[in-house]
Amino acid sequence: MSFTYRGLKATLDRHIITDAEVDRSMERLQQQNPRIAVIKDRPTQLGDEVVLDYAGYCDGEQFPGGTAEKQTLVLGSGMFIPGFEEQLVDKVPGEQVLVEVTFPQEYHAENLAGKAATFHCTIHEIRVKTAYELDDVFAKEVGGCDTLEQMREQLRKSLQDYSDERGEMDLQDRLLRMAADTLDFTPSDKQVEAELDNQMDNLQAQLAQQGLTVEMYCQFLSTTREQLREDARATAVQSVKTKAAIEQIVDLEALEATKEEIGEAVAVICRQNNMTLEELKPYYDAEFESAVIRSVLTTKVMKLIRDHAQIN
Repeated sequence: MSFTYRGLKATLDRHIITDAEVDRSMERLQQQNPRIAVIKDRPTQLGDEVVLDYAGYCDGEQFPGGTAEKQTLVLGSGMFIPGFEEQLVDKVPGEQVLVEVTFPQEYHAENLAGKAATFHCTIHEIRVKTAYELDDVFAKEVGGCDTLEQMREQLRKSLQDYSDERGEMDLQDRLLRMAADTLDFTPSDKQVEAELDNQMDNLQAQLAQQGLTVEMYCQFLSTTREQLREDARATAVQSVKTKAAIEQIVDLEALEATKEEIGEAVAVICRQNNMTLEELKPYYDAEFESAVIRSVLTTKVMKLIRDHAQIN
């Protein structure tokens, strides 16, 4: 079979968003966006959210990390040291409260573990969170729309656009793999092992963002790191073949990444990570630039294959 990347045949599946899916999304927005009312006619109660300043002292001296301004805290949530929140009950805005607590013996900061501390607190505001009704008020205050029906239609369009985008990405990925399967190329053991290393590193980084380790992940799945790696072998082989196909198409079609395209890709990276170009500069080395160029070229290859495919 000769290497084929033009004229491939595939089907684009389009999922039409249902009323039930719109309903579920509306309900999620309702749960995620409670209505906040400021309370001025009574003192604090358990369950209230308070806005407060506090400064912590231990052995008569203010300690690092024990000070905050305009901090929000739900009384009774157990987010602060045991005994702290209960001492803020039955207080009013503007009132200064002296909270006396003892840090737990197993507290993470060893210099504070088991010690008595005093917090000077000032309550600024008492808030109560309640659920919105799914009505025009909800549409205006949460959705920025005049009516609930208008909000539903905007949400439906957003869900449909997202679904269509995912469908298109899936199609382009399938086309690229179809092209790679026609390439007369067998990955070497060294290439596959390198790709497995890369995949395990990526997994570790993703888990770390959630405060997890690979060992914890393995325990959850009742597997081992070695088995996890072996399970990824087929994906690694496909990935190496796909990269080889991309390189071949880049050469055959004489594709290049222009300075403008590289700049646009870097701008996207900055937006996705809430960084300025200046903040990105310390990380922008030759390896980083090579990765950006590969990304630009991969996008061009996928577009070329898609543009020349026969799609049902």
